[in-house]
Amino acid sequence: MDFKKRLRQPSSKQLKAAVAILVPLFILLIPLHWIPIPGLTVVEQRVIAIFFAAALLWVLEPIPIYATSILVIFLELLLISDTALLPFREGPPESFGELMHYKDIMATLASPIILLFLGGFFLAIAATKYGLDVQLAAVLLRPFGAKPNTVMLGLMSITALFSMFMSNTAATAMMLSILSPILREVDRQDRGRVALVLAIPFAANIGGLGTPIGSPPNAIGLNYINLSFGQWMLFAVPFVVLILLASWLVLRRLFPFEMKEIRLKVPGKPRSNFKTRAVYITFGATILLWLTDVLHGINSYTIALVPVAVFLVLNIINKEDLKQISWEVLWLVSGGIALGLAMERTGLAAHLVHSIDFSGLTPALMVLLVGTVALVMANFMSHTATANLLLPIVSALGVSLPRLAEWGGSGAIVLMTTFACSLGMSLPISTPPNALAHATGEVNVPDMTKAGVLIGVIGLVLFFLMLLGMNQFGFFAHI
Repeated sequence: MDFKKRLRQPSSKQLKAAVAILVPLFILLIPLHWIPIPGLTVVEQRVIAIFFAAALLWVLEPIPIYATSILVIFLELLLISDTALLPFREGPPESFGELMHYKDIMATLASPIILLFLGGFFLAIAATKYGLDVQLAAVLLRPFGAKPNTVMLGLMSITALFSMFMSNTAATAMMLSILSPILREVDRQDRGRVALVLAIPFAANIGGLGTPIGSPPNAIGLNYINLSFGQWMLFAVPFVVLILLASWLVLRRLFPFEMKEIRLKVPGKPRSNFKTRAVYITFGATILLWLTDVLHGINSYTIALVPVAVFLVLNIINKEDLKQISWEVLWLVSGGIALGLAMERTGLAAHLVHSIDFSGLTPALMVLLVGTVALVMANFMSHTATANLLLPIVSALGVSLPRLAEWGGSGAIVLMTTFACSLGMSLPISTPPNALAHATGEVNVPDMTKAGVLIGVIGLVLFFLMLLGMNQFGFFAHI
């Protein structure tokens, strides 16, 4: 093909960009009544257009995904904020809707979750710089041998265990720093590298389901059902073990290892000086504070500033080290938060849920459909925001439909929604642990989506079957 023909023929990236522009533009320009969502407002229609633009750009990747996140914030400021372009600030009073405050949209760039990421980055950089990552990896993974697949299972088990009692994001940040020396021993072309990196965020999300304090949706779900800490763990921990093993098998199958052994090169003796000791103490203290937040009352976001403050004051992290921070990840997460916030604040998410007619469904199908809706929404919104939005609705649904009693009533549908929220992990913006994994540069969006969707669906089906068994044994009669 000659040069002129190649110029005339659009590239794959150009076609993807065209799709990502034209579809949202069509949604933005069509009459409001064309969209079959009762009560939809003009502002919500604009959010739908922004949502489709973001989803297409994140999945197709004609531009970097962090650029898409900044674009989301920019478009929200232009189209749905109180400082939007003048033509977009007014419309028919009966169907226009409420504009968002511009400061709320901009505040997503400084959300507390961003500080949690920053603390994780500081821990990872210091751990690598002073050799703590190799020492930790060697100690924690020694019982799992040297076979790549068992090493991966070890990483997943340790991550899931930590995530039951501390922030999923904090656990992921810590475990990714431990993973760094392991990746150095794996060939760059080995697809097993992808499996190792994805294993950590997936295990963190799954492990968080194991206890009522493991993930915010769990705590929200407990507001609607009467369960003790032990009762929760009675069914949640077996589920965590099952879905963790299923995830391990999925990752093994999708991204098989070529190498036969992973042998860590551990230095004979760790360095011993003031800065090294300070890193070890700060690392341990931060993890201890994360694990015991219920005792001292300091939240995980504030604790994340401990390593930031200590390492900067003691010059453990200098201005050259700061260049290693993945700032694009902070932008990526901000865009995801902004999109979820827009869906929640404008009322779009509530209208989407209320537009589904549950009345004609059997109880089993109703539970499964609610779980599916939660799973899909949690891939594009904060898991906590999804739980906050859906749980009051599904709880009321469980009480208002007597025929649901034969399938566990309100308890079953609340638990299905709660667990489905934490299984949404198919995109970098689905959950902060995913964003951290994507920041390593080892995982592309299609690989994450393929594995995340598969594990999410498997998890949903497994929990549905578990609920069926729990109902047969009368579990829901006591909650």
